[in-house]
Amino acid sequence: MTLKRFAIELGYAADLHGEDMTKAAVRAVRDAVSRICLCGIVEICGRDQFQGVHVHADVAVPDPDGVDRDRVLACIPIGETTLTLSRGGMSVPGIEVPCFAPGVSNIVVACAALTVSIETDMGEDADGSKKTACGCAAKAI
Repeated sequence: MTLKRFAIELGYAADLHGEDMTKAAVRAVRDAVSRICLCGIVEICGRDQFQGVHVHADVAVPDPDGVDRDRVLACIPIGETTLTLSRGGMSVPGIEVPCFAPGVSNIVVACAALTVSIETDMGEDADGSKKTACGCAAKAI
């Protein structure tokens, strides 16, 4: 089995009043999910479902250790999912709103990149062309 990248989508989001790394990361992943359409997996690759789909999320936040990995992964609605957290994003001065988070005033921004890959099985057709499960063919040289 070989994994081939099918799509990459980016997402950005913030937690404005709580410095909650998980909330910002979840929102960034949801932002990316909300803008990606994977109809090609079904229509071009000839699959009846999203079998053989893998979704990897790279998420950058100021404090990666403060992220609940399971909550972020739960936002990805299809495929086998993996997550890499790294230090990044942004933290900028905001305003303290005590009823939301007493003593907290920074705005936390998260950046996410979702990479959707599909499993392909490589084989050769009678004419020597390489075929994949995606129905694509490349002539052997």
